[in-house]
Amino acid sequence: MTQQLQDEFDSSVENAEAWMKAIQERLRINDNTKGPRSALEARLRETEKICALEPEGSLKIDLILVKADAALRSISEDKKHEVLSKLRHIKALWEETAIYITHCHSRIEWVWLHWSEYLKAQDEFYAWIHNMRVTLEPDIELQLGLKEKQWQLSHAQVLLNDVLNQSVLLERLLEEAASLFNRIGDPSVDEDVQKKMRVEYEGIKEEAQSRVKLLEKITNEHERYSTDVNQFQSWLNGVTERLNCCIGEATKSSAEDKLKALKEITKDIRSGGKKWKYLENQCAEVIQNTSPLGAERMKDELEELKKALEKLKLLSSEEEERLLKIQQSESAYKSQATRAVLAAEESKIERLKAQLKDLLQFSQDVQPHAESVVSAIRDYQSVRRKTSKLSTDVETQLRKVFQNPVQDFEQWKPSVQMLLESPEPSLAQIEVALAESSQFKETLMTLQLKKDLLNSIFGEENAKSFLSEVAEASKERAILHKRLLQTKSKLQNLISQHEDFDVDFAPLQMKLSAIKAKLDLQHEQQPDLLGKKTQLQRLQMIQDDLAELAIQMEEVEILVQSNPTQKHEMDQLSSDAQAIERSLKMMIQQTEDHVQKHWAFNDKLSDLQQWITATTGKISSYQGAAGEQSTESRMADLERWIAEFPDKEIQLYLVEAHGQPVMENSSPEETAHIQAELDQLKESWRSLKKMTAGILKRRRLNRPVADKKKKKIASVDSKHMSGPASRLLDPTYKQERIGEGQNTSSHLALLHDFEEWLQGENIKLFKILAATSSSTEEIKARRNKLEKLQARVPDGQHRFEDLLHLRAVIGDSEGLEDLRYRWMLYKSHLKDYTSLPSLRSSEEPDRFRKKRSGGVCSFLHRVCWAALPLQLLLLLLLFLAFLLPLAKDKRSCTLANNFARSFNLMLRYEAPPPT
Repeated sequence: MTQQLQDEFDSSVENAEAWMKAIQERLRINDNTKGPRSALEARLRETEKICALEPEGSLKIDLILVKADAALRSISEDKKHEVLSKLRHIKALWEETAIYITHCHSRIEWVWLHWSEYLKAQDEFYAWIHNMRVTLEPDIELQLGLKEKQWQLSHAQVLLNDVLNQSVLLERLLEEAASLFNRIGDPSVDEDVQKKMRVEYEGIKEEAQSRVKLLEKITNEHERYSTDVNQFQSWLNGVTERLNCCIGEATKSSAEDKLKALKEITKDIRSGGKKWKYLENQCAEVIQNTSPLGAERMKDELEELKKALEKLKLLSSEEEERLLKIQQSESAYKSQATRAVLAAEESKIERLKAQLKDLLQFSQDVQPHAESVVSAIRDYQSVRRKTSKLSTDVETQLRKVFQNPVQDFEQWKPSVQMLLESPEPSLAQIEVALAESSQFKETLMTLQLKKDLLNSIFGEENAKSFLSEVAEASKERAILHKRLLQTKSKLQNLISQHEDFDVDFAPLQMKLSAIKAKLDLQHEQQPDLLGKKTQLQRLQMIQDDLAELAIQMEEVEILVQSNPTQKHEMDQLSSDAQAIERSLKMMIQQTEDHVQKHWAFNDKLSDLQQWITATTGKISSYQGAAGEQSTESRMADLERWIAEFPDKEIQLYLVEAHGQPVMENSSPEETAHIQAELDQLKESWRSLKKMTAGILKRRRLNRPVADKKKKKIASVDSKHMSGPASRLLDPTYKQERIGEGQNTSSHLALLHDFEEWLQGENIKLFKILAATSSSTEEIKARRNKLEKLQARVPDGQHRFEDLLHLRAVIGDSEGLEDLRYRWMLYKSHLKDYTSLPSLRSSEEPDRFRKKRSGGVCSFLHRVCWAALPLQLLLLLLLFLAFLLPLAKDKRSCTLANNFARSFNLMLRYEAPPPT
């Protein structure tokens, strides 16, 4: 009994020590943070499983303590030391193992959490990069005015500050990446990735800075222009005030002083024209960075300033002309006064002559007096001649002054009539003619008001005739002026329409050209899924811009219906916009398809990668499993995992098939990256199959040959390894068959040929299923391909039956059973996919589908059939209701009543008859 307790103690210690060493070996294998994230995750899961085994270790220690206690009670003192020594050793080993478990799991878990937090921060950083790129990539939107440009500049400065503040987060992220790279050594956080992050950030920073600089330049130009406009307006107000002071009636200055002041004002107005020209050039530069509506407002403001300047110029010239006419009138008045004085002196001369004749009648010596009188008469006649000449000259000048306006009008009238009769008169010529007409109006009105002066100059008859000519000229001028105003109004309407069209059409054309340029930039293939999603967002933004442009074009088209030229231009622009819209819709559809395919490919690839990683970690744990009992306890899980191999191999083919269109629609760099991922996936798949094949081989070698039950299980294992996987997972299959003799070589060749044929059919089926079908023609083509495969099934069945007839030669081998399973699996898959509803519905004609949908008649027919049992039951109940009165007393009044079997209301009397 003592020896048994001792042996049990020693056995438990040995088992526990072996278990702890196995645990430490598993920890040693997984105690590594280097490698990709999937490997780190597999190690983390493995350490979690090891941590879950810690209670089992504690239980083993407790069991050892119990056995040690029992052994110590029954053994001698000299052997107790040995037991206690083993007990201390196993307890120390367990403490070391427990600490190793905790430290290893904590270390891997910390690195895993550190990596997860880094990936989260990196995703946030790239999301920020993406959002900033989407925000900064569109062209700067043209603003309405200075205030809007200042707001836009402020917004850009806020974005720049955000970019500058992001640099601190970037530095922390790069530090974390460097620290993480030192721990894991994965290429996803190496120096190239860190440089790429910094380069992308610097690109965003440069874009934001250049945007702010450009907006500052635009805003400063508009501010300078606005300041110059305000200064010009102030100068204009000052000149207007000076001119009003000069024109005002309250001023006591002479005409000469007013003329001098007007000349100074005219000089200032000429310099104002140069200032306005400078403003016009400055406005043209500012308009290039202003929205169409804002540009129109600036042009209107500048035009108002020009009109005010022209009005000042016109008022100054009119006032100068008025003052000149006042001077002429004053000179004419002075001449008339001189003639009146001479006429008054003429009577005195005549009286003096008469007195001289009377004096000559006397004979006295009057010679001295006569000479003096003659001298006086001579002086008078000289003065008279000079005065007469001066008066004649003044009269001639006055006649010219008053007659010239009428003559000028007669010369002006034919040119105006020709201008009005021309097919395409110029608005500038019409405005000049109107200005001249206004001047003629003032001149003719002035002549009509100076009737007395004309009478004194021309005489009453001539003045009357001249005034009639002036009145006739005034009437003709009024008629011509009215026609000029009508022509000007028509021209202004046409010009306004044309200007409105130009103002509206030019921005539309520029916007359409910008949209086309943006669309041309989107033809480049994108490097990854994020780039394709960004491209799709850009195309959708372009589509929104195009929709907004279409609305604006419809508004303009309504205004140009009456102008054939403008309508033709709008039709051409609409045609170009429709062509761009069709191209844009095709690109959006293609991009959506590319994004969907890329997303599906990444999803399937990620799922398969995770499954291979997890399965590799699980199956690798079997390689270190100790003891036949431990292996047998987990073989059920191994068989379950191996049973998933056929579906996962189909998924591998599907992933490869989905990767082909994705690589065709990606950039060369992304194509190389996807191809590398596919190659790595295939290599992982081959490694997994090789590992599984090694486990199965060792199990088969360790299994007794006579154990038929285990042999059956091995056959089941081989059945689960269907398709090409079974050939790769059992590399000893052909080697075991080579040595069977030359007499079976031909039969094995048939088996190999059928296996290759079946593998080829499987690959064709996988490629057909992997191809996406969007249109009816593609679905029909896919259906035809499946039907061709289905048509080859009978031939394959004959070939397989020939192999079954050779079973007597080949024997009941595992390879034949495996081939049977694969052949049945292939036929099942082909039948399932051929009978898919999506494929059947595509083959049915439309009229057949409409017929199958049924109508009102078929619906009523089904309702009637369903209600027939209920109707029969109601008739039976009604029949029983008629039989109820027969069960009552024969003397009942119910039977005597004629209405007993009717459905009308009646009185009931439950008693013998009253009579």
